[in-house]
Amino acid sequence: MVRIGIDVGGTFTDFVMADGRTGKLSYFKVPSSPEDPSVAIAQGTREMLARFSVMPGDVEYFGHGTTVATNMVIERRGVKTGLVTTRGFRDVLAIGRQTRPSLYDHGVDKPAPLVRRRHRLEVGERLDAAGQPLRALDESELEQRVRELVADGVESIAIAFLHSYRNSDHEAQARRVVERIAPGLHVSISCEVLPEFREFERTSTTVLNAYVAPRMHHYLERLRTRLEGIGLTVQPLTFHSNGGLMPLKTVARLPVLSCLSGPAAGVVGSTLIGVEAGLTEIITFDVGGTSTDVSLITGGRPGCTSDRLVAGYPVKMPMIDIHVVGAGGGSIARLDDVGALKVGPESAGAIPGPVAFGKGGRLPTLTDANIVLGRLNPRALLDGRMEVDREAAAAVIDELIARPIGVSVAEAAHGILRIATANMSRAIRTVSTEHGHDPADFTLFAFGGAGPLHAAEVARECGIGEVLVPHEPGTMCARGILLADVTRDFVRTQLAPLNEESWERLQAVLDKMRQEGDAWLEQERVPQAQRQFHFHVDSRYRGQTHDIRVALQPGGDRTLAGFVDAFHRAHKAQHGHDHPGRPIEIVNCRLQAVGLVAKGGATAWTPAGTAPVWHERDVYFGQEAGWTSTRVYHRESLGCGVELAGPVIIEEMSSTTVVLPGQLAAIDRAGNIRIRI
Repeated sequence: MVRIGIDVGGTFTDFVMADGRTGKLSYFKVPSSPEDPSVAIAQGTREMLARFSVMPGDVEYFGHGTTVATNMVIERRGVKTGLVTTRGFRDVLAIGRQTRPSLYDHGVDKPAPLVRRRHRLEVGERLDAAGQPLRALDESELEQRVRELVADGVESIAIAFLHSYRNSDHEAQARRVVERIAPGLHVSISCEVLPEFREFERTSTTVLNAYVAPRMHHYLERLRTRLEGIGLTVQPLTFHSNGGLMPLKTVARLPVLSCLSGPAAGVVGSTLIGVEAGLTEIITFDVGGTSTDVSLITGGRPGCTSDRLVAGYPVKMPMIDIHVVGAGGGSIARLDDVGALKVGPESAGAIPGPVAFGKGGRLPTLTDANIVLGRLNPRALLDGRMEVDREAAAAVIDELIARPIGVSVAEAAHGILRIATANMSRAIRTVSTEHGHDPADFTLFAFGGAGPLHAAEVARECGIGEVLVPHEPGTMCARGILLADVTRDFVRTQLAPLNEESWERLQAVLDKMRQEGDAWLEQERVPQAQRQFHFHVDSRYRGQTHDIRVALQPGGDRTLAGFVDAFHRAHKAQHGHDHPGRPIEIVNCRLQAVGLVAKGGATAWTPAGTAPVWHERDVYFGQEAGWTSTRVYHRESLGCGVELAGPVIIEEMSSTTVVLPGQLAAIDRAGNIRIRI
């Protein structure tokens, strides 16, 4: 039986297949189909099964990461959405918060609300801060408002009432009214999407869920139909942004959970592979076609956050903390109005793509520069399945970059590379230096189609001493999906001073949340022996605005005194100080329900152990080294213990690793490339 993990990227869709009997991993890539990602998923699955002689009925696990919801928000392709809220709160989405990340940048525009003001309607109802009714829901007024929205072509409705995180009755009642009047209309209610305080973030997250849900549902149905057409009988799972998997029916109801899911899968895989390699302090470096995604792993655990922006819109959901910059293989190079060279954030994407790919691209990209410099194979990629045109790439760099600034084509291409390296290095410093971590204490874990291509340059720039490149790094996010478990997060707001009485109430809330999580796992048919529950409590010192998350260790000290000590330690670790005598407040209770998934074969790899196979080509390493005859190895021929002195190029199906002059690469026992800078 085999297990398949898939990651849908902006340029390529990546596949990893693990044979549970032999432990063998197989890798595959096809160009993405942005107009309908399910087309590339189905096509690649069919081709991969045929290539490796696997019958569809042998597939027992199918997990995929998707950017469909994120792209709908970025491109504003969701459905016409309405919002029903408590009277007086119609403009919460427009008012937002008074945070100004770019205070002096007059070119920054706040994104327009996803719901037009004419579709943001109020009804009479009110709860107090404790969830007690002050005014009953006016059903007749609600019916009128819903009919107005339906008449105006609204396809989805978000309902967000004040303090519904304390009491869900009014929102549940409102949903029943909508379903009675307009049975085919999608309805998202905030007490299910995000039962957590802070009105703006809760409303924004609920609206975003309603905005993408109908089209996400259609996408999932197309995916299911196409996979059934291939002959797959297993139910697909979807990766979500907190590092786990969910069934399609959960994603269809809560698609907001899938935002930023692909990059999170790479962090999950990096964490587990890093621990196997004896590394717990890691900076992940994932460079794809459109972006560079970096994340900090300390103590063998990735960082998490509940506050992220998707295309400028707040999404308050538990997510792996990933910093994203617009620097990828498809990043477009150009000269600005004063003749300075810029790279990104605009990207050529999959269509039209880099000029060298011959799909209609007319502007030079970072990939074109790497092909011109000889760092990427100048004839074909993907093990020869994708031909490239080096001459076309050189011509466009010459015309638009080199001649206007009076340098050679090689110097212009290297300049593109250096600027991209600077952009990527700033992202590394954002997650490390700016949070008090020295990059020199970490290993750079490079993956994605272009991560290993740039890792040596970035590590040298940031003062990082070692780079690790896993096997087939271009498919790392798909491999991470094979290493993930089925999970879902639950949250309940419990604003209260921390004392014996509130601590006792908190334990009762956690017990009830565990019952909810257990019921969900039962619904997903997860055996009892494969269930786990992870508890956290968000807390803060009285007077603080933001809180920190404190884990309640299973089997550990669950007393009030034990939690107080844990909170002080967590506060000091995050902020550098603590205040033992200061009162503490409880904010939120959190539960992650986990269904453990067998991971046989997902991390194993047997190095070939044959004599290294290599040829030579000229590669440009800057003005000082110039064009240098460089050995180019095929990775499958590099067995354990092989050491290679740079300059060296190591090619494989999904990526290319560059080892600079003066650096040393070695293959460890797990088949990872370890580069000493």
